[in-house]
This record gives sequence, C-alpha cells and structure tokens, in this order.
Amino acid sequence: MGMIKEFKEFAVKGNVIDMAVGIIIGAAFGKIVSSFVGDVIMPPLGVLLGGVDFTNLALTVKGAVGESPAVVIGYGRFIQTVIDFAIIAFAIFLFVKAINSLKRREKVAPAAPPAPPAQEVLLTEIRDLLKERK
Repeated sequence: MGMIKEFKEFAVKGNVIDMAVGIIIGAAFGKIVSSFVGDVIMPPLGVLLGGVDFTNLALTVKGAVGESPAVVIGYGRFIQTVIDFAIIAFAIFLFVKAINSLKRREKVAPAAPPAPPAQEVLLTEIRDLLKERK
C-alpha cells in the first residue's frame, strides 16, 4: 500500500498538475501555430519563391511499378516541419521572455510589509515601558 500512497501524493502535487495543464495548452498552441504557418505564412512564402508548395516537394527514389507505390523522400514536409518548429520555438521564447520580464518587475518593487495591528503596537509599547521600570 505504500507505493499506491506515494503515487497518489505524486499525482496530486501541484507540479504534476501544472505540467499536465502545460502539455495540454502546448498541444493546442502547437495546432494554432501549425495552422498559422501552413495557412498564413507558407502560401505567400511559396508565391515569393515562385509558386513552390513545400509540402509537395519530394524526391522519387523508385517509381511506381504495378501495384507497388512509388518510393519518395518527402523533403518538403521536412522543410515545413522545420519552419513550424522555428516559429513555435520563437513564439515560446517571446512568451518566456515576457514572463521573465514580469517576474523581474515583481522583484524590483517588493511590497512593503503591512503595518502591525494596533493591539500589537500597544503591547510593544507596554513591554518597552515595563523594561524601563526595571
């Protein structure tokens, strides 16, 4: 039973839950960026490069023979994936940079400690007066 208890403690820790949320958001963010790259950035880039569609670029190693399909190296998809990765990495870099900037601002201006309650101030004064009498 000790192992089950340890697993339960591990699974409900904040770090594991934060990680799970991060993975889910990351997957959704990846889909958004992939769509942005594939649907917004790549078409104009293809036009600028003379109408090239990267996803269709391939090198045929062996042509189709009878029932067997052609053997191709789809380097266009690889180029597309590398561009997706670069844009996602850059977007995450900007996000982390913004978060770090906010953290630095918090460290620069720490909040002043709250004033002690009136009872505490009064008790401190009484203590100091009692010390003076001795």
